[in-house]
Amino acid sequence: MWKKMICFFAVCLILMQMQIDNDTHAEELKQTLIIEVEGDPDKVKEEIEAYHPFVEVVAVYDIVFKGLAVEGKAEQLSGLGSIEQIKAFHQNQTYQALPFQTDNADVVEKMDPSKSKAHDLNKTAYTGKGVKVGIIDTGIDYNHPDLEKNYQGGYDLVDFDDEPMETTPEEGPATSHGTHVAGIIAGDGDMKGVAPDAEIYAYRALGPGGTGSTVQVLAAMEKAIEDEVDIINLSLGNDVNVPDYPTSIAVNRASELGIIVVIANGNSGPDAWTVGSPATADRSVSVGASTTPQKNPVLIDTFEKKEIPLVEAVGAPAWELNRSYQMIDMDNMKQGQSMRGKIALTRRKEIPFFELALQAESMGAEALIIYNSESGPLQASVQNNRQPVNIPVASIQKEEGEWLQSQINQSTYFIDAAQKDNVLTIAPFSSRGPVAVQWAIKPDISAPGAGIWSTVPGGYQAMDGTSMASPHVAGAFAVLKEAHPDWTDKQLIGALKTTAQPFEENGAPLNATTQGMGVLQLDNAINTPAIIYDPQLEFGKLNSYQEEFTESVTIENKSEKEQTYYFETPERKDGLVWGLPQTFTIQPGEQKEITLKLSMNRDRLEEGVHEGWLTLRADEKNYALPYIIVNQEADQPKTAGFEFYLEPFENENYKYQYYLTEPVKSLEINLYQPETFVFERKLLEEAELEEGMHEGVLSKEEAGASGYYLALITAELENGKFEQIETMIFIQ
Repeated sequence: MWKKMICFFAVCLILMQMQIDNDTHAEELKQTLIIEVEGDPDKVKEEIEAYHPFVEVVAVYDIVFKGLAVEGKAEQLSGLGSIEQIKAFHQNQTYQALPFQTDNADVVEKMDPSKSKAHDLNKTAYTGKGVKVGIIDTGIDYNHPDLEKNYQGGYDLVDFDDEPMETTPEEGPATSHGTHVAGIIAGDGDMKGVAPDAEIYAYRALGPGGTGSTVQVLAAMEKAIEDEVDIINLSLGNDVNVPDYPTSIAVNRASELGIIVVIANGNSGPDAWTVGSPATADRSVSVGASTTPQKNPVLIDTFEKKEIPLVEAVGAPAWELNRSYQMIDMDNMKQGQSMRGKIALTRRKEIPFFELALQAESMGAEALIIYNSESGPLQASVQNNRQPVNIPVASIQKEEGEWLQSQINQSTYFIDAAQKDNVLTIAPFSSRGPVAVQWAIKPDISAPGAGIWSTVPGGYQAMDGTSMASPHVAGAFAVLKEAHPDWTDKQLIGALKTTAQPFEENGAPLNATTQGMGVLQLDNAINTPAIIYDPQLEFGKLNSYQEEFTESVTIENKSEKEQTYYFETPERKDGLVWGLPQTFTIQPGEQKEITLKLSMNRDRLEEGVHEGWLTLRADEKNYALPYIIVNQEADQPKTAGFEFYLEPFENENYKYQYYLTEPVKSLEINLYQPETFVFERKLLEEAELEEGMHEGVLSKEEAGASGYYLALITAELENGKFEQIETMIFIQ
């Protein structure tokens, strides 16, 4: 946890430092704010330019969001409070491209035909011809031979020109993410995308290192809409699990304007409540990542009946060993002992991974395994600028490494190296729902997102992440739209959800907040005999002793004959009583709204989130409808969306805001030094707080000394328990 926090602090430090003028005094720090206005944003722009000349209007939004982005020093922004049309302002959030990791594959000029590729998903004759897909990302290499034919234009919101090229090494930390996403959607060469004839429009909103801001993402969405794209793919996000940030508002508005917005769900799994904005938006089609058919390397001790999974190191040759090997403890080698033809084992140290690998290679080892020095998984990389590593390298967890070391210490030890077929399911890294405050089911659907090969500058590479899953769905919508050009967006989305195939575990479907409706089935969506609109049943939260909830779904018969439907009797659960319709019939082309009732008894059901699935039958076809309901309390984060910043219209006060997902007895925020974790001071203490948004103001004197701090937010719940979360804040 501390390591993650320190990394987060480092990122925050870099991003904040980028905004500081040459004068290093804190008062000289410029702020960028997103201002929400009533009326015409251009009129507000004119007033700012006329009466506030030192405030720069960075962008004007009048399509997906009514407002402006402005930049200036605190004292310059303070005068904007006199403008009547200003409705609210929001912090300029940081957004990041969302690959979980780059797979253990270097960039290659030619792809292995056996590898997992996007085109494997599309078994139909449709190719997305005539459909325009906007990719808001790191830009793309539009000169790539597999993309240049389908690339039709776009815009660079980082450099402000018409050439949305990926960041090159000369410009900063190079990127390849957007090119990878584009190839999954519409590669048309050696690499075939899901929709190889779709038209690609690229919008570079994420600059060096794959980082961007609310300003750039909103501007990119407006540019895409001006270019009349049909579908927008956003393989980006943050970790704020609330539904109404400016980008989420923009997503919902784009949907109202007739654009399907597909968004990566995030890579913060496997815990619940980890889906981040803007995938939290009501009208988004958020996408989780599933695994793909792959061989995973393992070590097997048949005598001890023990199997140890290996995590391949980035930058090393693929681990393809398939026989018995003697294992040697590289840290405790006996004099005269040889490593030739053997697998070396070493503990993680301060020595760089590539140096350990080169050392093992020089001693003749067949391969190297590095075990972690602390609990948890280890992702190693042996990439370096000195010399390539020529032996396979993998990592394992601390407990497994210590077990292997104990076996080696007992006697000469042999173990089998093998390749094992992985189980197709949701990838562990894929973020889970539900969405706090609204108890919404996210993701909406899942798609392949592990070990996906696609285009990158200079060739092809495999990557993991919901970033790779999302473009599969965007490409699927392009194909579906070509197949059914007369269908509305609601029909297209409904068809893809209706026909998704839920993953199961131990004979029962996984929760929908893990997988959405299931993994997409494109050919079934094109030929579906029925469309169920909004099939995710979100009943809300029970607070009284007993309550009856209702949800309705609309079913459309897309077949050419009358269809008769009925619900299977749900699994009995004490405290839940269902009121489902009896058998009903829908004529060809007809739509029918069906009301579902759920009565819930507070005391007969455990507190918390309850999920399950209803089965709707029609002839020989089954349809799965997931549901979610919350009894009194849930294990969701009780606080979310904490923000703390100098109030722009006052300059003497700090504004803070946060969500509470349920009432709390008290909330306390204490500040710590981020490097030493030494307690500094109490920032805020409030009591008897209700569910919802809370806002307030602190003076500069109350905020205290300037600097970066780790803020520990402690909420005392109604039941007497405590919950804590951490975040970074900057006091000017």
